[in-house]
Amino acid sequence: MTRTRIAVIGVGHLGQHHARLLAAMPEVELVAVVDTQPGRADEIAAKHGTRGLLQAEDLVGRVDAVTIATPTVSHLDVALRFIDAGAAVLVEKPMATSLAEADRLVEAAAAKGTLLAVGHTERFNPAVVAALPLITAPRFIEIHRLGTFPERSLDIDVIFDLMIHDLDVLLTVVGDDVASVEAVGVNVLTRRVDIANARLRFANGCIANVTASRISRDKIRKARFFSKEAYVSIDYATQDVESYRIIPQPPGGGPVSASVATGDNGRPTILGGAVPVTKDEPLRHELVDFVDAIRSGRQPLVSGRNGRAALALATRVAELL
Repeated sequence: MTRTRIAVIGVGHLGQHHARLLAAMPEVELVAVVDTQPGRADEIAAKHGTRGLLQAEDLVGRVDAVTIATPTVSHLDVALRFIDAGAAVLVEKPMATSLAEADRLVEAAAAKGTLLAVGHTERFNPAVVAALPLITAPRFIEIHRLGTFPERSLDIDVIFDLMIHDLDVLLTVVGDDVASVEAVGVNVLTRRVDIANARLRFANGCIANVTASRISRDKIRKARFFSKEAYVSIDYATQDVESYRIIPQPPGGGPVSASVATGDNGRPTILGGAVPVTKDEPLRHELVDFVDAIRSGRQPLVSGRNGRAALALATRVAELL
């Protein structure tokens, strides 16, 4: 099959890795990289045998798809240009600065019949992929996503920069029926919120406690899911997963299966431990999914509507601060 022509718009901290990974895919032709910072696009282009441009408009109508890793404020304008030209678009999270902008993107892609994906990379984390089938009807969820300063983007609040990753995972695990939200946030080192905590109560009774910070001394990215008689933990950074479940004592103290042994004094046995995970770069999986969706005509794992749902919940949290 003909290679898919893709360009990367914005090759800063994250976009440069889009370019690196796409350039290595045999089914992709990396047509160009674009950056408004003089010399940056040429620098990245030279590493991957493509050309560097200053203006994204030069590529409209000349590519099959683009990935957009520019500042959030520019997502709408850049993405619309390519959607209107019929190109597939992957836009980094948060997909837009507001729900109104997100709706415009979703509606434009639907009207044009083109593909819109959103870069919620943690959904492609091998640890998350391994853990999701093990999580059943969680009752309590605890998530910590702590980053150091000033490695993070400072043009948006920590809710939209970091916490939104975990809100997307929560929507995937529990569902989108959030009954109530409590939140607190503090702007410590910048004019925007640098650390925030949200407590979400879902309609099914599950409660999630989510903390995100970009001013911590250590990097921590962990989630713990507590279900009835089961527990699953994810370390996003190390891509380690642990899962434990309780094998209850049979009713009336009757005999247990020969394959299940009870613990001391007839107490339930706890089974589990480390879950096998084939570790890999989540962004690579995200881009592979994007390219495969284009070539096969299916929807991406994280669609524009998924990105809009995560943005809606993040906005709901932010409005309480």
